Amino acid sequence: MAHPIFNPDIEQAMNLIRFQDLCIQGKVAGMRVFIRADLNVPQDASGAITEDTRIRASIPCIRMALDAGAAVMLTSHLGRPTEGQWRPEDSLAPVAQRLSELMGRPVPLLRDWVNGVAVRRGEVVLLENCRVNVGEKKNDEALARKMAQLCDIFVHDAFGTAHRAEASTYGIAQFATMACAGPLLAAEMDAITKALLAPRRPLVAIVAGSKVSTKLTILKSLAANVDQLIVGGGIANTFMLAAGLKIGKSLAEPDLLDQARAVIEAMRARGAAVPIPTDVVTAKTFAAAAPATIKAASEVEDDDLILDIGPQTAQLLADQLMRAGTIVWNGPVGVFEFAAFEQGTKTIAQAIAASSAFSIAGGGDTLAAIAKYGIESQVGYISTGGGAFLEVLEGKILPAFEILARRAAA
Repeated sequence: MAHPIFNPDIEQAMNLIRFQDLCIQGKVAGMRVFIRADLNVPQDASGAITEDTRIRASIPCIRMALDAGAAVMLTSHLGRPTEGQWRPEDSLAPVAQRLSELMGRPVPLLRDWVNGVAVRRGEVVLLENCRVNVGEKKNDEALARKMAQLCDIFVHDAFGTAHRAEASTYGIAQFATMACAGPLLAAEMDAITKALLAPRRPLVAIVAGSKVSTKLTILKSLAANVDQLIVGGGIANTFMLAAGLKIGKSLAEPDLLDQARAVIEAMRARGAAVPIPTDVVTAKTFAAAAPATIKAASEVEDDDLILDIGPQTAQLLADQLMRAGTIVWNGPVGVFEFAAFEQGTKTIAQAIAASSAFSIAGGGDTLAAIAKYGIESQVGYISTGGGAFLEVLEGKILPAFEILARRAAA
């Protein structure tokens, strides 16, 4: 049996009630359904939505509830509002408009909703930015109980907030008559289980980013379980330094060399490895137009910046990804936004797309790379939650899973 990455409690935390099952069982008709979605979409200076993927992703749950004969309430956070201070720029009005267009029906927006919502069977209303409510972020019990009284069924369908215990994500699930996982949350749960609970081997994890310190817990957790741990970006520079290589003036964290060596040793003790780049792409300045030079990792000069892995390293990693059974990807391996320094990330992305492995990817920069190279349809699962995805990789039980599992077991 494949060895799980998860701690023993996480498998139990995956036993949730699914909203889809309630609909199939006929338990939703005539019920007041409260959906916590993630509609936190990017907007331009005028407030216009620039990318609506999250809105589109929320629609299946809404339609599921309407088709089952429910009266539907929907809410989300947007931006970083100050609790108790209403500002027009914090409004979900642009979201309501886009949702109405996509669903082909009016989706009214209600501002003051905590003390009561008038919605009839077959209708859907959008409730204003939940983070404007005083007590939301601290999971105030009085606020959570008021929210719970609005509905018969609470549906958590916002994986991007699953790592936060707030009134509209955790408190309402605690006090609602029934609490369950929506289709998006359930899909994330299934993908995570497939990738981490019983992975097909070899299991390869790619963890990249600017700093080891921000992902040290993840690296340590993965080092105990994966067959290969690929590091990239500034993280790789720190590991190169730990391996005795010079990195010039590249971004690194010299004070964490012992931690990096500990991860290397943990992998080595299990007969696994953290591949150290054999060649790199360097520049003298951090700029899109800076001349790029490919050189051996042992030949980095004092005034060099390492901005990508070299073609030899990229090909070696690609070959290993092609032989993988499961791939977990978090972070590009170079400055892929600059054409001269994108080849490493592009090679990795194309290898993941071509591999027969089950792949799960998450994190904002990772999603940007996936979009840039057009491989969305070839990645097994693309996680919608940045912080939540990282906490899962750390082996943590997310608050959303914990409370929904507890309610399901009650």
